[in-house]
Amino acid sequence: MHRTFALLRSRTSSLRNRATALSQLNNSASPINKSEVFEFRALMYSTYTFTRRPPDPNDPATLMKEDGVAVSSQMWIENFREPDKTVTNLSNYLRRFELWVLAYQKVCADETGAYMPRSSITRSALEDLLALRNAVLDSRFKWGARLEFFIRSPKDKTDYESLSKRKIRAILTTTQRAAFQDRIVQEVLFLILEPVYEARFSQKSFAFRPGRNAHTVLRVIRRSFAGYLWYLKGDLSTVLDGMKVGMVISALMRDVRDKKVIDLIKSALITPVVTSRDDGEKKKKIKRKYQKKRVLAEDEPKPDPYWLESFFGFAPEEAEIQPSWGHCGILSPLLANICLDELDRWMEDKIKEFYKPSKSDVIWNSPEGEAEQGNTSWPEFVPTSGPDKTRKIDYIRYGGHILIGVRGPRADAAILRKQLIEFCDQKYMLKLDNESLPIEHITKGIMFLDHVLCRRVVYPTLRYTATGGKIISEKGVGTLLSVTASLKQCIKQFRKLDFVKGDRDPDPQPCFRMFHATQAHTNAQMNKFLSTIVEWYRYADNRKKIVNFCSYIIRGSLAKLYAAKYKLRSRAKVYKVGARNLSRPLKEKKGQSPEYHNLLRMGLAESIDGLQYTRMSLVPETDYSPFPLGWRPDHEKALLEYIKLENSQTLEEQRTCLMEQGLVSPQDYISMLVWNYKKNAVLLPRISSTLSSEGDVKRDEEGLLLGSDDEMSDTGFCEGDKEERIDVAEM
Repeated sequence: MHRTFALLRSRTSSLRNRATALSQLNNSASPINKSEVFEFRALMYSTYTFTRRPPDPNDPATLMKEDGVAVSSQMWIENFREPDKTVTNLSNYLRRFELWVLAYQKVCADETGAYMPRSSITRSALEDLLALRNAVLDSRFKWGARLEFFIRSPKDKTDYESLSKRKIRAILTTTQRAAFQDRIVQEVLFLILEPVYEARFSQKSFAFRPGRNAHTVLRVIRRSFAGYLWYLKGDLSTVLDGMKVGMVISALMRDVRDKKVIDLIKSALITPVVTSRDDGEKKKKIKRKYQKKRVLAEDEPKPDPYWLESFFGFAPEEAEIQPSWGHCGILSPLLANICLDELDRWMEDKIKEFYKPSKSDVIWNSPEGEAEQGNTSWPEFVPTSGPDKTRKIDYIRYGGHILIGVRGPRADAAILRKQLIEFCDQKYMLKLDNESLPIEHITKGIMFLDHVLCRRVVYPTLRYTATGGKIISEKGVGTLLSVTASLKQCIKQFRKLDFVKGDRDPDPQPCFRMFHATQAHTNAQMNKFLSTIVEWYRYADNRKKIVNFCSYIIRGSLAKLYAAKYKLRSRAKVYKVGARNLSRPLKEKKGQSPEYHNLLRMGLAESIDGLQYTRMSLVPETDYSPFPLGWRPDHEKALLEYIKLENSQTLEEQRTCLMEQGLVSPQDYISMLVWNYKKNAVLLPRISSTLSSEGDVKRDEEGLLLGSDDEMSDTGFCEGDKEERIDVAEM
């Protein structure tokens, strides 16, 4: 070190001397010696060494080494490869800045209504995001901040330093939406925890999970619940309202042993949520002045259309409750599934315990109990049950609602109900009784997800004719499970949306929310609403009937609206002028309606779409597509297939199978072609192989490796000896 400083001092002093000499030469009239100037410059450049600066660890650009989607995909693959392994290294993924950028993009899409590409994120936003990540890792982050933020939304232009005390007090004491930075942290935790638990969750739960929805539940019920006589329907929705923090943390720590992640979730559950005080005083209605309608900006989120708001009112009772625990946000449904997964595992053990096969039964008589039923092309058909038949139970859960089917005597259902009540009391401290877990027979109809499960008896018939078959025996040979949409629930939902009035004879009410909209816009909104209803009742046996009823209600509501708007007095006059599907433009008493005049002037008079499904023949048929046994979503199928193909043992088995059958894999064929070209500079365009003979393929391979036309001809190929040949190159 001292030698280096001495060398620098000596060079600096020599440079100073030469600089003074050069200045003197410049001031003097004598010409400058070019060799001395060159020597001075060489000495100057030799004193400075150009060293590359090390990468800054706090630079966001250096931390984004991979794509966030690739990192997340790797997590899914690792967890599905070893689903039973206890996870201890989640903090390493919490440090990955790529996941934070991906979470920022997702939250910005929810905030602004448009996806923000990675290249569009500003430098300042990346620096603020890095500061948020460091605060989370250093345990400096606090949930529920109202005034101090590490990062703010791109839409948030508020200057908090210039706010008055009254506004600050309102921000601190009233209910506010979760802060932008809180939602980013929630999204990062969700990206980390979802693949861990999706690989471990039971196949009996279907709510709040990717690739599974209410339609999946209905298809599973139609496929697997056909032979059950007794049903237990339970409501555990109180678990979704909230659980003790200790129970949630203990359920998390069954599979995750990472202290930083556990502490972060625990602080989100413990931190109190500030809500507005409700003193019960009625606020005075303030008469608002007329506000001119403004055009929304491109980056401003658009409100939900009317048809989507209306369909949200059709949500079944089982899907209405969304868990929201503390500051967990989108993590709450995942945490609820983690807690209820213990119930799923307990019920799977009970399914094995209650299974008692019978050799005299044609279904479920295998040791596993999951074999195909008697008629695989018609799996909904189940032969009649009896005391000598197979005893079996099945279970399904959608959110906080469970459905258990029992094939056997009612005593089995009573025993199971008693054990279930004890389990919920011990595990979840949930007090259930016989009324909350009723035992119902299939003949009474079981309501689940606004669909009624009932049984249709199949009788033996003499022959099938156009008018139906003649019954030759009053004793049924089997049953079919009917999944029927509930008309009563449909009327209830329409009444909640103010579309109908009355119960027994529902009368459509005018839809005044669309009063100021044009006829074309109103019809388009209602057509989207009807299309969504058609999709919702896709697997109902009475799909045509229920959709035709919904179309009647909506059409009558619009007819009353147009009668009031265009002063046509009655629905009959509206149908007479506007046709049955309301596709013709309506007129007022004084000439044409304004919107039709504008459409006619612009040449768009035919753009008014009529209402869909005005006749029952236009409604599509019920979807009876077969549901496979052991069904999995597409993303899980792809993951399992990828893991299987990545396994070296699987590849070796496939290679052995190819060799046994005398086939050549495309990889081996390409390798032989390349080797032949390198050795003999001859490219062979084709290879013939016989499926029935292994020696022919080996001779082909030898010919390829030898690479000579004479040697290929000497191997003894005869076209008459081979009946079937395949051109591998063309294949």
